[in-house]
Amino acid sequence: MLNSRRLTVGAGAVLVLSLAVLPRAVAWRLPGHNQGFAPGQPIAFSHRLHAGDLGITCQYCHFGADRSRYAGIPPVQVCLNCHRYVNPNDSPEIQKLYDAAGLGDDMNRDPAKRLQPVAWVRVHELPSFVRFDHSRHVVAGVNCRECHGPVERMDRIRQTATLAMGMCVNCHRRVNRTGVNGRAVHASLDCGVCHY
Repeated sequence: MLNSRRLTVGAGAVLVLSLAVLPRAVAWRLPGHNQGFAPGQPIAFSHRLHAGDLGITCQYCHFGADRSRYAGIPPVQVCLNCHRYVNPNDSPEIQKLYDAAGLGDDMNRDPAKRLQPVAWVRVHELPSFVRFDHSRHVVAGVNCRECHGPVERMDRIRQTATLAMGMCVNCHRRVNRTGVNGRAVHASLDCGVCHY
């Protein structure tokens, strides 16, 4: 009995010490709580330039946002809609687009080059037990900034919000009182809508 108590006290002390020391040594994050996450990307894409300076709308590149659960990461072909006309010598980052698309110096498909998608690193990711539908939010008029922050001012995209359940629930409660862009909405507070 005495050994059992010592073991329990010892295990408790180790747990308390671990909880006090480890979070400082390791960046502990719960699923979906990646606030501040700003990974490097294979191509240094600047949202500040594209969404800010050039005023390209979010849905031009993330064209699935208004009709799908997922906003989507644009394929190289979307980038080439504009960048086909930009000289690759101007930027090594734009050259990476041409390489991914397998384009030669004449801007035509080079059969000697292998096509490969750009391996973008996902920044905003919810846990698998959460069902979030972009289209419902976009169609209701929710601004992308509500969850993604001021991306038009970011050179490197980062997660500005916690994307925690409390953030979503509080937003749903708020818009049920105030509406979205002057329109009344009924944002569900039913757990089964987002968790199934």
